[in-house]
Amino acid sequence: MVNFGKRLMADQLEEWREYYINYKMMKKKVKQYVQQTQTGEKNREQVLKEFSRVLDDQIEKIVLFLLQQQGHLASRIKNLGEERAQLMEQSDLSQICQLREAYREVGYDLVKLLKFLDMNATGIRKILKKFDKRFGYKFTDYYVSTRANHPYSQLQQIFKQVGVVAVVGALSRNLAYLQDHRGSFSSIYDHPSITFKDPVIEQINHSVQKLTHSTNFLQFLGQHALIVPNDMQSGSDLVDDQSYSFLSLLLNLVNTFLYMVNTYIIVPTADDYSVSLGAAATVCGVIIGSMAVAQIFSSVYFSAWSNKSYFRPLVFSSIMLFLGNLLYALAYDLNSLTVLIVGRLMCGLGSARAVNRRYISDCVPLKTRLQASAGFVSASALGMACGPALAGLLQTELRIYGLTFNQNTLPGWVMCLAWLAYLFWLWISFKEPGHIATDNSVNTQSSDSAHQVSGNLEDGLGQPLLLDAKERHDEDGEDNDDNEEDPEESHKPATSLAAAYRLLTPSVKVQLLIYFMLKFAMEILLSESSVVTTFYFNWTTSTVAIFLAVLGLTVLPVNVIVGSYVTNLFQDRQILVASEIMVLMGIVMSFCFTPQYSVPQYVTSALITFVFSEVLEGVNLSLLSRVMSSRLSRGTYNGGLLSTEAGTLARVAADMTITAAGYLGQSRLLNATLVPSLVICVASIVATFCTYNSLY
Repeated sequence: MVNFGKRLMADQLEEWREYYINYKMMKKKVKQYVQQTQTGEKNREQVLKEFSRVLDDQIEKIVLFLLQQQGHLASRIKNLGEERAQLMEQSDLSQICQLREAYREVGYDLVKLLKFLDMNATGIRKILKKFDKRFGYKFTDYYVSTRANHPYSQLQQIFKQVGVVAVVGALSRNLAYLQDHRGSFSSIYDHPSITFKDPVIEQINHSVQKLTHSTNFLQFLGQHALIVPNDMQSGSDLVDDQSYSFLSLLLNLVNTFLYMVNTYIIVPTADDYSVSLGAAATVCGVIIGSMAVAQIFSSVYFSAWSNKSYFRPLVFSSIMLFLGNLLYALAYDLNSLTVLIVGRLMCGLGSARAVNRRYISDCVPLKTRLQASAGFVSASALGMACGPALAGLLQTELRIYGLTFNQNTLPGWVMCLAWLAYLFWLWISFKEPGHIATDNSVNTQSSDSAHQVSGNLEDGLGQPLLLDAKERHDEDGEDNDDNEEDPEESHKPATSLAAAYRLLTPSVKVQLLIYFMLKFAMEILLSESSVVTTFYFNWTTSTVAIFLAVLGLTVLPVNVIVGSYVTNLFQDRQILVASEIMVLMGIVMSFCFTPQYSVPQYVTSALITFVFSEVLEGVNLSLLSRVMSSRLSRGTYNGGLLSTEAGTLARVAADMTITAAGYLGQSRLLNATLVPSLVICVASIVATFCTYNSLY
């Protein structure tokens, strides 16, 4: 990976070099200010004002050049428009083709301008982050809040391009008009749902989307799954169609689906099961949450295991889930709550979601990875809906050979059969990715040649190499400090949870807090639904199952709406805050304020909480994938693992809260469990506003 300073120098257009942000000079300024504040030569206020003026000058230089180039492009389009008006009367086919190429030349020059703008926008973000890192995360808030919202904002010219969009519209309209050489009277404005396809327009749209962070549905889902981080190149970019196995990907997605079914199939009946074993109904929190407790540990070893294999972890996962469900089903006849909880713990130890996500990131070709990412999110959502729905259908009660099959044990028996069938299919059909086998053979060969390598180093090769590396470091010292770390260390993945935590900026920590909050609120809602609805409304198991299934089915439509439309109309940070406020409203509406707690109040508040938690999750993870350190995009302790651990801890805390609140009695359970949700939600909103400008 090349740091930004070097990439900026390498990718600059020579003729525009003087108009790019002087990133090297800005870094030197930051270092000087650090030294000056440490020696007392300047105070913090002086530094903020001086650096603001320096950055203002850089931005003004960029913006004025941008406006100048936009004027040139607009003038060229105007002249071409006059030529087009004359040619349409003559209907000269060859000259019309030449005119189309002239328009395309304007389009390619616009792509160059957009790349220029993107490099400078990235430079501004990075220098703001660098200043914040040295001075305690204060400058970005001050600078963005004073510049971005000002009526004469030049910062907005860089990040929100009305002029560029107008040029894109003019090019699209004229190229669409010339597509029919006879000069059709149809217009792109008459058919807004039809996107005009031209190679240069597609390049321009891609550049504009990259610049403004707008996204389509598949990109949204990919970021939702923390599978497609922005501007990152991973090893899977080298995966070719020959080494890629669609059947293996399908097996990976089926594992995701079955695990989510396994998680939620017991929710409608967990309270009845605990009562049948002599425990309180609220012990359902322990039963449901024990799977999440085990998942805290399984996520780590599965993430590490996937560095060496995908087949073996999936086999182990299937075996553990088969045995866990078997114990869950047998606990009824054994009359043992301990066996029941051990069974759920074993199911949690079989959680291979880290493997599922990692497989898509590393083993699916880039051109199909977005579709695979969408499949991952869709499989999770479908499993979440099918689990409770399936539980509602399993209302039979009979005994065979001394074994009881009823609504409590059938979820375990059904999942036993499902995992056994999946294990057989996995064993005969899964293909270990080619790069895993290659890595293993390389490791074997490297161990055989270790003595030879060490011998060469002892003979004198080591010293020149070290000197050469030191010389390169001295030459490029100014460019190698982009990460404020040792140049070698800055590219390595985190080697422990503590190391990964140290890479988290305040913005990332707030995003993880938001993720914890939404998972806590959702788990409280789902896990206590059976107990609450039975107490207040006397709902049957089937009614609870239908209610939970309907909630689960809202996931995909919500993602479609947000990913396809909402993210193109509003900034992610705006959607983030609005969703948090709506979740807060849903939680407040859920409280039982009067003796007569009604079904409409409960259902409405539950829908608001659940739906906007889903919106929040997608936008939150989308932001997280962009602001998280590149070192957390790979290795065992990656961003996906951190978000999984945050969500799993939230589920554990929520389920334990339900069981603890059960000691207060079922009449107080609802309000007692909603209070922590309310407090955490308010804290997350406050934290979001504190870091709001750093998400710019």
